[in-house]
Amino acid sequence: MKLTLTVNGVKHDVDVHPARRLLDVVREDLGLTGAKEGCGEGECGACTVLIEGKPVMSCLVPVCQVEGKAITTIEGLAPSDGVLSTLQAAFAAHGGSQCGICTPGMILAAEAWLKVPGSAENMAEALAGNLCRCTGYTKIFEAVEAARKAGGA
Repeated sequence: MKLTLTVNGVKHDVDVHPARRLLDVVREDLGLTGAKEGCGEGECGACTVLIEGKPVMSCLVPVCQVEGKAITTIEGLAPSDGVLSTLQAAFAAHGGSQCGICTPGMILAAEAWLKVPGSAENMAEALAGNLCRCTGYTKIFEAVEAARKAGGA
């Protein structure tokens, strides 16, 4: 089935089965490998992308459900090649990532939260669907808080 997807502001025509997972289409057909498959069950958040600005586990989404919607992957956050977004730079500066599996999903969940900031408790709740097996979350929360103080995502 031919579908038109808008990913990171760019329209892509893809010829895929409509029930194929968004994660697979983004990674395999579009070559955007930032979203990772951690569990394949929507439990870990490694595959998080933003759909219309909301964090979604792309391993659970049939691609037919996102035609006509704005999809943002980690590759779409940087304002230009070689320049990191405020949030990406904060993760780098504060050691918010180690192995890197959870980092793209964590950053995208934080990006969505920073659009509607709240308290530190709300930040932890906003990131709760993204699991990290390395950092213990302290450095991640420090990075997100630094980005918030620097003016957001």
